[in-house]
Amino acid sequence: MISSEFDIIRRYFSQQQSFRADVNLGIGDDAALLQPPADQMLVVTTDTLVSGVHFPENTDAVSVGYKVLAVSLSDLAAMGAEPAWMTLAITLPQSDENWLTDFARGLFSLAQEHNIQLVGGDTTRGPLSITVQAMGFVPQQQALMRSGAKAGDGIYVTGTLGDAGAGLKLIKKELSAEEAVVHELHDRLNRPTPRVAAGLALRELASAVIDISDGLSSDLGHILEASHVGADIMIEALPLSNAFRSLKLENAWQLAVSAGDDYELCFTVPAEREQSVQQQLDTKGIQWTRIGVITSQPGLRWHDKAGNELSLTNSGYDHFSQSRGSQ
Repeated sequence: MISSEFDIIRRYFSQQQSFRADVNLGIGDDAALLQPPADQMLVVTTDTLVSGVHFPENTDAVSVGYKVLAVSLSDLAAMGAEPAWMTLAITLPQSDENWLTDFARGLFSLAQEHNIQLVGGDTTRGPLSITVQAMGFVPQQQALMRSGAKAGDGIYVTGTLGDAGAGLKLIKKELSAEEAVVHELHDRLNRPTPRVAAGLALRELASAVIDISDGLSSDLGHILEASHVGADIMIEALPLSNAFRSLKLENAWQLAVSAGDDYELCFTVPAEREQSVQQQLDTKGIQWTRIGVITSQPGLRWHDKAGNELSLTNSGYDHFSQSRGSQ
């Protein structure tokens, strides 16, 4: 029986599989003692997931534990960082032993895969909310950022787009599909793949990188703003999964570029480095697709197969937009 927050910490979060030599003191004291490598920069990111906003309230606990780390690992990937440490602040409505067991299983399965160690955090009572701070390393002058795109650079994305958004619509009963398709798209929503390997491969090759958390239209827009450039995107080139295509949506491309939770990488590459990128990503078995080109003309433009410019009516996810509902 769980009698206190310290029991929760001891039973569910102190028993992990990843133990790193650069953690001098982890869970169990007032703060952690960590030893970053002398020749690398520390990369730090923080993400909060709130029940009913970032994941449907009935999402299974294993998926919640997995996703709360996956979204932070995706940020590290976008910076070209190697994961190392994390902290966890979790607010629970009650101390449900079965839920905590499953949550920890999802969290630590992904942590072990990426050799990232939980080194501290906090546990409180209240509406379900989980915050992960993830930390990683990147060599000096090799961090990937949003601000380096230049006119003529190719625009690429990893994986496929829109699956998570379609999965959410299926959960909300706004769409229907065969059971196998539902399962695949739900899985893409609940357990996204953080593209850490791709981020590491893109060091010194990509001119700008961002992870797609709020939808391609919004996140590519951040690259364009930071780099003071524009972009032309060919919608026929957008990578869509067979499951997504099977939904046969009208103007499916609009959902694919506006729905959040893809956690793929969008990146730009100068022409002279494209062959090196191809070699790096193909060797690692990473799917990647060219979708457009950076331009000196400001703005983000969408073109059909004939070259006609199309209007995007869907916007990317914004927590404070009055027109967007919660999950």
